[in-house]
Amino acid sequence: MEENTQIQNEKRMLTVIIFTIIAMIGEIAFGYITKSMSLLAEGYHMSVHVLTLGLTYAAYIIARKFKDSALFINGTYKIGVLAGYTSAVFLGITALGIVYESVQRFFNPAEILFTEAIYASIFALIINYICVAVMEGKLHLHHHHDSTNISESKDYNYKAAYYHILSDVLISILTIIALVLGKYFNCIHLDALTGILGAVFILIWAVKLLKSTVKILIDMK
Repeated sequence: MEENTQIQNEKRMLTVIIFTIIAMIGEIAFGYITKSMSLLAEGYHMSVHVLTLGLTYAAYIIARKFKDSALFINGTYKIGVLAGYTSAVFLGITALGIVYESVQRFFNPAEILFTEAIYASIFALIINYICVAVMEGKLHLHHHHDSTNISESKDYNYKAAYYHILSDVLISILTIIALVLGKYFNCIHLDALTGILGAVFILIWAVKLLKSTVKILIDMK
């Protein structure tokens, strides 16, 4: 990967981390206030993202700092791959945690302040979409006008972070749908079911990323 692209990805990651922290704080706070399981799950999901995105950012810094070091015989490319693998593991663990909490809430539903929860979810969706736009290069920062093809990218560190943010967008959309149906049709169990459905998609992305990164880490064809 070209050095200027790597630097751009690093800058984008810092921007995404800032937005993610803002969204995480808002979702967890409103999740407790409104007693929405899907909103709380999304908030805690994003707290893991803050950790993994921080790992992604750190990997860029380390790879750049040691790119000419004799310590790395084959260069520092696999530092990013290892960070991507670790992020995928966290992504899978987060999905399993969401399933567990959602099942608990399904059998023990709590009263939800639907209106407040819907507003908070819309706010989270806007923040998440901004993050996706930044990572895809659709939202240009610092007057750079390059674009990023995530699906074809070999920067697995960046791809892992992208999947984390994309999963947030998915859960935000599902959460809004569940809350609206719960508010107007009294479908309170949809809140928990939404968490489970979102977790399934997250697990699929995590497994896909794990397979890709493991092959590189163990030099498998």
